[in-house]
Amino acid sequence: MGRAIMVQGTASHVGKSVLVAALCRILAQDGVRVAPYKSQNMALNSYVTPDGGEIGRAQAVQAEAAGVPPTVEMNPILLKPTGHASSQVIVLGRPVGNFSAHDYHNEYGPRLFATAREALAKLMAEYEAVVIEGAGSPAEVNLMEHEIVNMRVAAAAGAPVLLVADVERGGAIAALVGTLALLPPEDAARVAGLVINKFRGDPSLFRPAVGFLEERTRRPVLGVLPYFHDLRIAEEDSLGVRSPGGRGGAELDIAVLRLPHIANFTDFDPLEEEPAVHLRYVGAAAELGRPDLVIVPGSKNTIGDLAALREKGLAAAVVGLAREGTPVVGICGGFQMLGGRILDPLHTESELGEAEGLGLLPMSTLFAPDKVTTLSSGEIQGRGALLGSLRGLPVAGYEIHMGRTTTAPGLGPAVRIRERAGQAADDDDGAESADGLVFGTYLHGLFDSDAFRAGFLGALRRRKGLAGPWERGPAFAARRQADLDALAAMVRANLDMGRVYDLLGRTGSC
Repeated sequence: MGRAIMVQGTASHVGKSVLVAALCRILAQDGVRVAPYKSQNMALNSYVTPDGGEIGRAQAVQAEAAGVPPTVEMNPILLKPTGHASSQVIVLGRPVGNFSAHDYHNEYGPRLFATAREALAKLMAEYEAVVIEGAGSPAEVNLMEHEIVNMRVAAAAGAPVLLVADVERGGAIAALVGTLALLPPEDAARVAGLVINKFRGDPSLFRPAVGFLEERTRRPVLGVLPYFHDLRIAEEDSLGVRSPGGRGGAELDIAVLRLPHIANFTDFDPLEEEPAVHLRYVGAAAELGRPDLVIVPGSKNTIGDLAALREKGLAAAVVGLAREGTPVVGICGGFQMLGGRILDPLHTESELGEAEGLGLLPMSTLFAPDKVTTLSSGEIQGRGALLGSLRGLPVAGYEIHMGRTTTAPGLGPAVRIRERAGQAADDDDGAESADGLVFGTYLHGLFDSDAFRAGFLGALRRRKGLAGPWERGPAFAARRQADLDALAAMVRANLDMGRVYDLLGRTGSC
């Protein structure tokens, strides 16, 4: 039976997910068979396991850091917000329905703790160590009675807790002291060490604060971790979506629409790594300008986000650009928005039953209760201006969608799927306009392919009249592994790993 250690935070977005990834990488480097775990995750950024289950993207990244395949037990409960106070609930990789925040918190959610404990027990039986991630803060007094993600999990696992605070946002000392003061004594006793995260500047200037914290809380400060900005570790949710910025000398301007329920925005991280690309997220028509490409990303509420695009003037602006010849690409929910009609008669995603799409592709989408979640691979099938030179190129990714799209006769696919979940397939995916300047696909992860990304950006350059050699970004998969190694090295150098190993009952392992 393996041992567990838990990372909790004084608030959301203090760096828990990244620290768990770093600990998984360090333990794996040291020969420990380790797995990540988060009982309940609320995020629109998700991933598909090899057996077709859906989990939070953060746990998939942590599994990659650990060098093990992701499984649904690593994130047995996933909440995907669909509206202001409602979410689709996914249990062990499968959707079980949409719930209001009130009903989930008070009725359905607490019943899921048994499922979460079973998943944790399975991981602890299979792995030598499990690194557990909490959510938000354990000191939310209004949530303590029914919470199933922080101290109740630590108790179930017998896990000591590292409490993390984000010094960059200010108030880190008060947050640590206050969190411990608000916890019931039995929960406060589980906190074995404190971690200061995202520190900028000279760490010696923080030493008086370390002394104060250790004296006041009677707990060791196990590390002061520096702020990093050169490493790209996939973000857990849309809080990580960066604001529009500039990149001097970039040849291509690519605008991604910032949808209210944007999902799987990590699809575009590889583009952001390209020196030739200025990638920006835009939330209003005034920000759009005249980019070389518009991307409509995935969404957990396609109809609701379409309404938001219209309200902000972005829908009309995108249609206007497309009619003038600006290329437009849609991924998953964004692909659905490119069509003429979206129908949701059973209110699978939205309280609205139907909506008009952007009308850029002659097709319609019907939502149904069953959800497609699968790893898929195939080849580019398009023939037009953007995909024509890539026809036949192998691509791979994953599908997560509840809608089924029907295209008009004669509308060609963007991709031909040859394999789903390890089984042979022969299905059309997506659609491409007659001139090839508008296309969409259900395939997430398309831009992860170095070959596809290079060919696609090359087509955009040629369309813009640019010729000759151009600076390419790094191989994406290799860069991702290098960043995880660099993250592990940074944490190893600034966190007392000897104490961490002691807490895991593995003295002398580091």
